[in-house]
Amino acid sequence: MEEYNTSSTDFTFMGLFNRKETSGLLFAIISIIFFTALMANGVMIFLIRTDSHLHTPMYFLLSHLSFIDMMYISTIVPKMLVDYLLDQRTITFVGCTAQHFLYLTLVGAEFFLLGLMAYDRYVAICNPLRYPILMSRRVCWMIIAGSWFGGSLDGFLLTPITMSFPFCNSREINHFFCEAPAVLKLACADTALYETVMYVCCVLMLLIPFSVVIASYAQILTTVHRMSSVEGRKKAFATCSSHMTVVTLFYGAAMYTYMLPHSYHRPEQDKVFSVFYTILTPMLNPLIYSLRNKDVTGAMKRVLGRFKGTQRVSGDAF
Repeated sequence: MEEYNTSSTDFTFMGLFNRKETSGLLFAIISIIFFTALMANGVMIFLIRTDSHLHTPMYFLLSHLSFIDMMYISTIVPKMLVDYLLDQRTITFVGCTAQHFLYLTLVGAEFFLLGLMAYDRYVAICNPLRYPILMSRRVCWMIIAGSWFGGSLDGFLLTPITMSFPFCNSREINHFFCEAPAVLKLACADTALYETVMYVCCVLMLLIPFSVVIASYAQILTTVHRMSSVEGRKKAFATCSSHMTVVTLFYGAAMYTYMLPHSYHRPEQDKVFSVFYTILTPMLNPLIYSLRNKDVTGAMKRVLGRFKGTQRVSGDAF
């Protein structure tokens, strides 16, 4: 039987950079993805705040999605990059607890927000005349508050229990951040009951928003099918396809991590899927919404046009 670790409270990540021949390249790729995610989401928030054409409920919710993406990629990646540069892999117990809580809260908030954003698309397409009432500013703030409440509840419930288990002498986490399934493998106590409760909790957190998405898009497809205008159909599909792409990427990877039975999990596969929805998705979200959205590209052109006009005026004055 393993002994409890009484000499240190630090954990050690096995991480992503454990192969010397590929670690440098992987570090460069993740660095580029991280800074691209910060820049792309920052630009998205800036455009939505400054361009009056984007002052609509959909883009208001999208700006908060970008903010969540910036926050939760920042709870994981900077630590990874700094550790690689300093050639260290440890994290304190307090640091691991904080990372676990922030990750659960932010990813939970994104689960709920993506689900409720489908309701926005449903109202816009199926009840356009009532859209200003059904998606008023008050309703938008309730959606934001509900998303944060759901994510925070998950963090406050699961983090104290996960981190209260006694951990064995081996404190090597076979992962690149303090994700619950990887941390629980180090526990020196029977975690079967808790893992079952956590599994049910995560399934509900995934299935409830996902059910809202499915129900909303079932109604949307029915409405779009009945449209006589070809242009109307194209516009409806354009606004919905971006959201569905993001939902599929994010929920698909999360469902593998939290809904697939443990017997199907392999540490290396778990890392790949975790990279997908914790590192790649925050970068892809703003790119998907901007590249496939004429409103966003139009706002970008207007901002660049104003910037060039300002430069021209300054040059003439000089």
